Amino acid sequence: MAKDVLTLAKKEMSRRHFGQAIKILESGADVYEENADYNILLGTACLYAGDMGTAYAYYQRARKITLTDVNLLLGQAAIFLRRGDTEKALNYYIEILENEPGNKIAKDAMEFIRVHGDYTTICRWVDSGRIEQFFPKLGVNPDKILYSVVGIVFCIVGCVFAGTMLSRKTNLAQGPRMDLTSIQLSQDEKVKAQESDLSTVTCHYILSNREITSAYEKALKFFQEGDDNHAQIEINRILNSNATLSIKKKANILMGYLSVPGFDNLVYSPEYKDVEKDPELYLDCYVIWNGRVSDVVTGENSYQARFLIGYETMKQIDGIVTVKFSSIPSIETDKPVRILGKIINEDGNVVLAGRAVYQSVNF
Repeated sequence: MAKDVLTLAKKEMSRRHFGQAIKILESGADVYEENADYNILLGTACLYAGDMGTAYAYYQRARKITLTDVNLLLGQAAIFLRRGDTEKALNYYIEILENEPGNKIAKDAMEFIRVHGDYTTICRWVDSGRIEQFFPKLGVNPDKILYSVVGIVFCIVGCVFAGTMLSRKTNLAQGPRMDLTSIQLSQDEKVKAQESDLSTVTCHYILSNREITSAYEKALKFFQEGDDNHAQIEINRILNSNATLSIKKKANILMGYLSVPGFDNLVYSPEYKDVEKDPELYLDCYVIWNGRVSDVVTGENSYQARFLIGYETMKQIDGIVTVKFSSIPSIETDKPVRILGKIINEDGNVVLAGRAVYQSVNF
């Protein structure tokens, strides 16, 4: 039985073939023009394809038919978020939560705006593709499932025939944590790792082909070794460089696999002096820093203070950053404290998003 236009387009979109999905949908315009799902689907395909103007037009058509569809609201919110118009984006996210209180995308997007909502950071997320996590969801990519199954089959075959050889040499994409075969760089990506047109790209680092591929291979290696901060550093190097969009997207996927550490399993904690020299390189890394807090400001579910790094002995201060918690931690200001937090950027300043604290009289 022949499948309808919407079903075919959804299948192509799940495979991330947005150009093909748009062609399929446009072929059914005479039939579906007044259909809300059709306009929302076409708007979303254009959104992922990077055609914001057309996406906005289709969403506006859909809005004349329905006002409460979550994917419509997510799509419109994403357009304003990409533009840096966080006030309008927030209005849409609030509307989404009124209709669907548990919507995770809306909650995550509002948290992103709260923590990373400056225009520079939004531009960086748009450039790296990370902003797509706030777009309407497309479902699981069937091609990835196929690649995973094929990878598992080859892995089993390799185990049968290679045996002990695997213990001697481990592929960078295959390690103790998970199989990353699907995001290895292709030969073409390795040969053409540099973006040819830099007119619309902001680059903090200009890297050679070899430097880009080396950074990516290091990121894979560090991830498999459980050293997520060093992996994050190499990912940041790529995301802020002249690497091609396809390589940045793979680096962004790898970033999604990184874990949140605790006090007992953080392999490497960058020093403040290194972070101060090149903040872009250490964004989203977790650190454990010692010091004292002052100028505490608390809200109903918020905590903010100046964190005097290295001042635990009250002899010298290595640096001062703002530390923020989304809940109120138990910190005595007259005693040294050890804070585990994530490095973020707010208005061009290094800020520590606190996750856990440790404080003892015998610090």
